[in-house]
Amino acid sequence: MTNKKEKDEFSGIETTGHEWDGIKELNLPAPRWWLIIFAMTCVWAVGYWVIYPAWPTLSDHTKGTTGWTSHKKLAAEQQEILQQRGESAAKLKIHTLEDIQKDVELYNYAIAGGAAAFKDNCAACHGTGAAGYAGYPNLNDDDWIWGGDLQSIYHTLVVGIRSGHENERNSQMPAFGEILKKEEIDQVTDHVMSLSTGQGANAQGAEIFKQNCASCHGDLGKGGREFGAPNLADAIWLYGSDRASISQQIRMPRQGIMPNWNTRLPDETIKALTIYVHSLGGGEAAQPKE
Repeated sequence: MTNKKEKDEFSGIETTGHEWDGIKELNLPAPRWWLIIFAMTCVWAVGYWVIYPAWPTLSDHTKGTTGWTSHKKLAAEQQEILQQRGESAAKLKIHTLEDIQKDVELYNYAIAGGAAAFKDNCAACHGTGAAGYAGYPNLNDDDWIWGGDLQSIYHTLVVGIRSGHENERNSQMPAFGEILKKEEIDQVTDHVMSLSTGQGANAQGAEIFKQNCASCHGDLGKGGREFGAPNLADAIWLYGSDRASISQQIRMPRQGIMPNWNTRLPDETIKALTIYVHSLGGGEAAQPKE
């Protein structure tokens, strides 16, 4: 490195005298526009230090003339969100499920709130996607034991299933292992399987079904919502569709339980859950009043 000032022969600008590997440094001042912007940023920085908290001190930090902090900003935003939620929750309380469904803004709020409530309270049994597991119904399909319209879903959530609520949904299937002989259970199992597969039907099983099961499930096995009796003629099974599972359910039926949510969740949350569950894909239109 050399240290000799001279004029650059190409640009005519004096050099600083610094040279590295034959490269000479020109003594060229920064552009005026750049200097102006730099001065403005310095003024801006001083102003920022005065207005906002900026510099650390031995025990704390400078507070700034506005007293602004990120904690205060967050608290104000959270308060605003809580106020908006309170207003929407109040609307859920006073509006009917049908009115909520017609109000786009309120409907979207109910969907969002219902999805959150579902994850907190229902996903443990029905799954995060509401597809269910063995013994826990799939809420995405259109197979409903007690009805899939808004009012039916809401009522099921309020009173539960075998929950102990005075108006609980309750369907009791007898343990036919204590009523029928083993060969009769085998025959009626074949008949029940034939309702959905079309194979394995037998006259003996059909007669046993007619005498013991048709009063709830119907002659064709299509079920009855007034009794909470499942449809046996479709391909949707709660406890399994193989022969062993169906036979076991006939011999010693498993009886699922769902809590009555009216003692655990406020009504506006139950309404939001109703709207959300109804929207999953299997929700039905309201039944016409007779």
